[in-house]
Amino acid sequence: MRAFVGGELTASTPGPDPVNQPMIRHWVEAMGDENPVYVDQEAARATGRPGVVAPASMVQAWTMRGYAAASGASPSARRGFDELVGLLDEGGYTSVVATDSELEFQRELAPGDEVLVREVVEEISAEKKTGLGAGRFVTTLKTYRDQRGEVVATQRWRTLRFRPARSEPAADTGTGTDTEAKPPPLRPRPAINQDNTFWFEAAKEHSLRIQRCTTCERLRHPPGPCCPECGSLSWDTVEASGHGRVYSFVVNHHPKHPAFPYPLVVALVELAEGTRLLTNLLDVAPEDVEIDMPVVLDWLDADPDLSLPVFRTAVTEVHP
Repeated sequence: MRAFVGGELTASTPGPDPVNQPMIRHWVEAMGDENPVYVDQEAARATGRPGVVAPASMVQAWTMRGYAAASGASPSARRGFDELVGLLDEGGYTSVVATDSELEFQRELAPGDEVLVREVVEEISAEKKTGLGAGRFVTTLKTYRDQRGEVVATQRWRTLRFRPARSEPAADTGTGTDTEAKPPPLRPRPAINQDNTFWFEAAKEHSLRIQRCTTCERLRHPPGPCCPECGSLSWDTVEASGHGRVYSFVVNHHPKHPAFPYPLVVALVELAEGTRLLTNLLDVAPEDVEIDMPVVLDWLDADPDLSLPVFRTAVTEVHP
């Protein structure tokens, strides 16, 4: 694996399409970014730009292959990548999770620009013990260039390739208790940090809290350190009423986790206060779930250390 360090992982490859306005529009609509310099020529020129520009964070999107194109990619374009992945798989590092992406931008891209990307291996760590299993951190550097060969951005991309940890079988004590019912498995632990600790602590008390900017009073979820509307770092919380509607949903069948019942209805619920929450719907058949269906808050005490908000269909009052 050391031989890969400094070597080319993916040869310089052009994006399938030049930078274009339709993709920019789709991106900003999906992200909720209302900056007019991305869609309005006059607004962009008023800032000193020659015209509309693409959001900087789109740089990787311009070089991504579509699903149909993936199978027809040039063998030489990804030979290094495939060889490294094959070697890691051979060592048992068959699972992957992205851990870090560091982007540096040199200039804004504009419609008509053509973007090429080349990726080299910067570092492969010694084997590390992690909560997911023993693995190696693979750091690569992607360099994005335009049609003139000028660097427009770089991306340092770090992934953990790990060997999934295996559960040790319970020891046979010879007491004949191996047929006794085992405790149900725990739900996966949420990633708790400084920004969302308050939310999970409130959930333990069966209180659904919504973060609120104390400067402009905008509500936001998921929690974050900074208001996306005014940039203020000051915030408090309000308690949600517990009423909402199904904004969107999926029915999950696979892969199965022993802590969840299946089929599992995963819903995006729009609360009465306006924010949205990813949650589960309980006691409702998947075929009965509808968009805009009213739901009410309930609580799932998954285990002594974890309580989560879930929702059930709202009971409609019938008046004589």
